[in-house]
Amino acid sequence: MKAARIIACAVAALLALAGFSSSFSTRLDYSQQDRTHLSSPPSSAHWLGTDILGRDRLARLQRGTAVSLSLAPAAAGLSVLLAFAMGGCAGLAGGVAESVAKVVIDLMLSIPWLFLLLIVRAAMPLNTSPAASATITFLMLGLLAWGVPARILLARARRLRQSEFLVLARSAGVSPARLVCVHLMPNLLPVMEAQFWIAVPVFILAEANLSLLGLGVAEPLPSLGNLLSELESVLSLRTDLCSFSALLVLVLIVGSLQVAFIRREVS
Repeated sequence: MKAARIIACAVAALLALAGFSSSFSTRLDYSQQDRTHLSSPPSSAHWLGTDILGRDRLARLQRGTAVSLSLAPAAAGLSVLLAFAMGGCAGLAGGVAESVAKVVIDLMLSIPWLFLLLIVRAAMPLNTSPAASATITFLMLGLLAWGVPARILLARARRLRQSEFLVLARSAGVSPARLVCVHLMPNLLPVMEAQFWIAVPVFILAEANLSLLGLGVAEPLPSLGNLLSELESVLSLRTDLCSFSALLVLVLIVGSLQVAFIRREVS
C-alpha cells in the first residue's frame, strides 16, 4: 500500500507540474485557433491534434488541468473552514449553539448539494466572463458542500469539549477565541486535513458535471469538465483517440488523489 501511495503521489505531482507549466510556455495559446487544421490528428505542430475549432488540445488540456487543480483545492479549503466555523465552534460551545448547528447541518445534508448547486448556478447569469464563471463555480462548491465535514467536526469537538485540557483552560479564564485557535483547532487539524483531501476530487468531478451541462467554467477558458464535452461528438474510439485525453487525465487525477491521500487517512 505504501508503494501504491508513492506512485499515486508521483502521478498527481507530474500531472500538476504539466498543467501549471502551461503558464510559462509560449509554444501555443489555449484559445488560438488554427482554421486550416480543424479536428486534425496529432502532428509535430499539435501533439494531441486540434479540436473542432482548431485549438491545440495539449495547450487546452494543460490549462484545464491547472484550472481544476488550483480552484478545487481552494474550494475544498473554503468548505473545510466553513465546516469548522459551523461544526467545530458549535461543538465547543455546546448548548443552544450546538442545537442550532445540528439543525442547520441536517438541513444542508437533507438537500442533495449537487442538485442545489445546479439550481443556484442555473439561476445566475450565463454571460459571465470565463474567469468569473470559474470563480463562481468553485466558490459555490465551497459554500454549499460543507455539511458532511461540519457534522464530523461537530461530533469531534463535542467529545473534546469534555476533555481535561479544555476544562482546565476554561477554569483558568482562557478567552473563547484562544480556546478555538490554540486548543480546539490543532486537535481538529487531522480531521480537517482528511476532509480537505476527500473534497478535492469530489469538487473536480462536480465541476465536470456542471461543465458538461453548460453551467461550469465558460469558454474559451478550459477546465477538465468542459474539455469532456468534446466527447459528445466522438463517433469512433479508433479514429479520434486523442479526444479521450481529458477523460484520461481526469481519471488519473481523481484516482491518484484517492489512493495517495484518502486511503492514507483511512489507514
